[in-house]
Amino acid sequence: MAIALVLVLVVVGSVLFHFLSPWWWTPIASNWDYIDNTIIITFWITGVVFSAVVLFMAYCVFRFRHREGNRAAYEPENRRLESWLTVVTAVGVTALLVPGLFVWSRFVNVPSEAADIEVIGQQWQWSFRLPGKDGKLGTSDTRDVTADNPLGVAPKDPNAQDDVLVEAADLHLPVGKPVKVLLRSIDVLHDFYIPEFRAKMDMIPGSVTYFWFTPTRTGTFQVLCAELCGQGHPLMHGVVVVDTEQDYQAWLGQQQTFAQLSAPQQAGSSDRRPGETTASGPDIAAKLETVEAR
Repeated sequence: MAIALVLVLVVVGSVLFHFLSPWWWTPIASNWDYIDNTIIITFWITGVVFSAVVLFMAYCVFRFRHREGNRAAYEPENRRLESWLTVVTAVGVTALLVPGLFVWSRFVNVPSEAADIEVIGQQWQWSFRLPGKDGKLGTSDTRDVTADNPLGVAPKDPNAQDDVLVEAADLHLPVGKPVKVLLRSIDVLHDFYIPEFRAKMDMIPGSVTYFWFTPTRTGTFQVLCAELCGQGHPLMHGVVVVDTEQDYQAWLGQQQTFAQLSAPQQAGSSDRRPGETTASGPDIAAKLETVEAR
């Protein structure tokens, strides 16, 4: 009797926790309410099955408890029961899988009007690349990653010269416009995830993965890494700001292109102060040796 009561309380407590729990997902800010609906369907199906199985166990524990003089009946096969279980299980599994297939079909078919942006993950920060005035992203390769080119943008690709680079800073997007997010990792596995947008995807070194979404409301949203990527994984945060079109264009005009960032910094004569002279490499080395000697 005590075991049966405990099983019933487990079901009641689980149902109450589901409906009364303060821990729930964040308000959605993209077009992916399909994902929320699929999760809700999954919760209902698995919740009903869980409750039915545990309550059936409680019934069996109570109904067939040990009593003096009772003897269990041995019935190794029951074709009718097996048929019902097979049909019910097949319907349940189908109900779990079919909604996900519809969502996945939407997930991988990107609208033709979606703008490409690139997200680069590396231990332990996020960087971004947006197309310039030509509307095209240039190519990139991890073999091109250097201290002067940390995102590995192809320096000889003409389409890359006007690409907008946002290194370890906030990404801004216009509200109501679909974007295709190209995901690239420079070092290890990462996962670009914004809880309010729902959609996410693993970032695999050596390949480019993608997903797409449409921001549906303005605001500031935190970027998380949903893949354990090393010691600094908990600190790998970023920010995506969804702006109105006017605010987005104002922000975009303040950003630098790949050509601007990769241009050699040369100091001309106009940059020197009156009477100032430049020091050569040997002169600087000699002064450093004199200081060390002192």
